[in-house]
Amino acid sequence: MVKKISRRQFIKTAGAGVVASVAVASGCSSPNETKTEGTTLGEVPVGKMTMRENLHGEKVSLLGYGCMRFPTLEGQSGREQDMELDQEAINELVDYALAHGVNLFDTAPPYCKGRSEHAVGIALSRHNRSEYFVSTKLSNFSVDTWSRAESMKLYEKSKKELKVDYLDYYMLHGIGMPARDASGNAIDAMECLKRRFFDNGMLDFLCEEREKGRIHNLGFSYHGDIQVFDHLLKLQDEGKYHWDHVLIQHNYVDWNHSKLLNERNTNSSYLYGELEKRNIPVFVMEPLLGGQLVNLNDHAVKLLKQHDAQASIASWAFRFAGNQPRILTVLSGMTYMEHLQDNIRTYSPHQPLNDEELRLLEEIADVYANFKTVPCTGCKYCMPCPWGIDIPSVFAHYNKCLNEGNVLTGDNLDDSEQRREYRRARRAFLVGYDRAVPSFRQADHCIGCGHCIAECPQGIDIPRQMQRINDYVERLKIIG
Repeated sequence: MVKKISRRQFIKTAGAGVVASVAVASGCSSPNETKTEGTTLGEVPVGKMTMRENLHGEKVSLLGYGCMRFPTLEGQSGREQDMELDQEAINELVDYALAHGVNLFDTAPPYCKGRSEHAVGIALSRHNRSEYFVSTKLSNFSVDTWSRAESMKLYEKSKKELKVDYLDYYMLHGIGMPARDASGNAIDAMECLKRRFFDNGMLDFLCEEREKGRIHNLGFSYHGDIQVFDHLLKLQDEGKYHWDHVLIQHNYVDWNHSKLLNERNTNSSYLYGELEKRNIPVFVMEPLLGGQLVNLNDHAVKLLKQHDAQASIASWAFRFAGNQPRILTVLSGMTYMEHLQDNIRTYSPHQPLNDEELRLLEEIADVYANFKTVPCTGCKYCMPCPWGIDIPSVFAHYNKCLNEGNVLTGDNLDDSEQRREYRRARRAFLVGYDRAVPSFRQADHCIGCGHCIAECPQGIDIPRQMQRINDYVERLKIIG
């Protein structure tokens, strides 16, 4: 028998005005938050974790443990690696999280190559069941799991792997994603929803399980097609179903600029707003945008450090992710102890962002979404260009200027300091461009022939990037 143990300016854009929806979110703190004084750098606080209340009045930690990146015995993340998980290290991480106020652990059948639920079950079953909330999902993605029988097997297997009689949180996994049938034919997202959860009676069954207490909170994780998201909320409006929580992608870039990163995405300001209107608690995924909001350029890091020298770059993203009052928990996939400790510091307690800080993050997001670096390694496989363009040098100059803070939007030049900064950066880019790349080898000579695309090992759409950079250069020449 298992022995129980007790819980012990990214770039300073020239006047990049903040949109109204960010201002709405500024400084919002939930009436259900637990607030205490901050801590000194290096200390990992105990008993100071910010808690939010779910629909049943239960207190949930604002930091949730996302169990998709557990460490392997080789010391790597088990998310994509087909390696044995390090159960001893996982136990240590879970114990530490619980001891420092983290009480929600989110997993799913596919996480860690199908091994996450089992590892979570081992780690959590060493603690009293009342000390934690466990969350998992019905991941019936493939067509051969869409039958009621196969979906039921997944549901029962999750409880068995997690060593629990009931699930605190259960979600329809990957709502909004399309699929393909056995013949490879495309199935759109709405049809997938219908066949995965409605035609087989699984959603009605899960609602019955909730009524019987075997599921305490029923929700869905949203990825993709906004029509599916809106449809499920409409069903609640019509009184046919109700959702206890919804998981969305949310960070300070996706808040207003999601479509610039991916056309099929929807801004999280809309997603959050629709859930807030219905008083549906929100789970957050991708607070760091897949790690990209940790790997900001040097100028962005400098700006954030000037504002708060002690705060980690990741902590800015996490503070934003928890800033809205209906956010119940922010999931972070923490492989290493230092990740867990830093996130605990950020939320012990959570300090809401003020207007100035929100403006800074919105400026970072605006430039990040509109002016992304080109992932060129300078290998020169694309050379020679039939039209004489020095492709690697064009990319290198653009990326260098981004990193140094010399790529600006030029919008809203409403005071003398902003105008001076814009003129300085504009001159640095244009003069540097002419020095780094002869005029006859610059991006404006690209005709889009596509000769270079097949040669690029990074898969860069080189003609598209050349057009983007040339458009920016022409804009700088006009906006002086």
